[in-house]
Amino acid sequence: MRLYNSLSREKDTFVIPKDRPVTLYVCGVTPYDTTHIGHARTFMTFDVLIRYLRWQGAEVRYCQNVTDIDDPLFERAARDGERWQDLAERQTAQLLEDYRGLNILMPTYFPRASQEIGTIIPIVARLIALGHAYVAEGNVYFSVQTDPGFGKMARMGYDELLATANQRGNDPADPHKRDPLDFVLWQTGRPGDPTWESPWGMGRPGWHIECSAMATRYLGEQIDIHGGGADLLFPHHPCEIAQTEPVTGKRPFVQIWMHAGLVWLDGEKMSKSLGNLVFARDALREHSADTLRWYLLSQHYREEFDYHPAEVAGSGAAARLMRDALAATGGQGMPLHPEVPRAEFAAAMADDLNTPTALAVLHIMAGNIVRAAADGREVAACQAALRELAGALGFTLGD
Repeated sequence: MRLYNSLSREKDTFVIPKDRPVTLYVCGVTPYDTTHIGHARTFMTFDVLIRYLRWQGAEVRYCQNVTDIDDPLFERAARDGERWQDLAERQTAQLLEDYRGLNILMPTYFPRASQEIGTIIPIVARLIALGHAYVAEGNVYFSVQTDPGFGKMARMGYDELLATANQRGNDPADPHKRDPLDFVLWQTGRPGDPTWESPWGMGRPGWHIECSAMATRYLGEQIDIHGGGADLLFPHHPCEIAQTEPVTGKRPFVQIWMHAGLVWLDGEKMSKSLGNLVFARDALREHSADTLRWYLLSQHYREEFDYHPAEVAGSGAAARLMRDALAATGGQGMPLHPEVPRAEFAAAMADDLNTPTALAVLHIMAGNIVRAAADGREVAACQAALRELAGALGFTLGD
């Protein structure tokens, strides 16, 4: 299949390995304000990828992390007068409940950053030994000047890289940094933050190093596909590359980088900071999982998605048509054959997960079944194929 690689900016050929599992890592949530529709669309994208790969006969080892060591989580817990551990636990449980409601597959591995400190510290120490990182008063920073290709994925100049990093948590005024763009691998933390023992004193890991540690621990030094939302194009994913490849000595760290477009709400970017979130649990009270899935897959995953609550219900008609097609009773007349729609579906999905085209194939297929059954034609083979292809997109076909 061909998948758009955010690093090459091209659709790269991905050959499904026959002698080992496909390895997939997806950056998960910081567990507060879960699970909003932006999360749902990103994780549904990779849910569809996994289902398609398995439909093609592949085994998939899938790791998705929980970033439960992060400033926004601690800030929210402090605001609400709650232990950060309790907030993280409750919100992670909500995430899993939403996965079940949305029929999203559970990862093979679901590690939490707070449980990976023993994996993180040796990587930081190795980066120091290699000259890629330096210690300053209990903090450890990665020196971006030691990586000539730093930030290549973002296609930005230094000033734009710095401005983008600053918008996403970087502190350019940190007096301990040699370069304002250097990023934290280990930090002493603020009063009240959780800390762990390390060779550099009590502290906690930076955000970027957590994913490198978990990806390599659970999936190996080189992985096939790494994904997340488009907001991770910089700085998070380039930082992962910069800190992982020197330690493993293997390049590339990732074969294909995939990013799902961000979600907007009625024309305005949906974000925690703006507070204009639609939560999956609320949407599921109004719509079936199949209706939401059809709606969220109706645009290509790389495109930004403008979520209009008033438009979601319209996707329910497509889901009902599939159920009607499966319930139709045909006759003994000329059979309706599934070979052409099956080939069209496979071609669409092999072309960078073209779900809008794949949905169109299912819609036409369901309509043809209903009409053929009414004409007394034999439709059982097509019904079986429709159920199979719909399953490859994650539809439950329940009421």
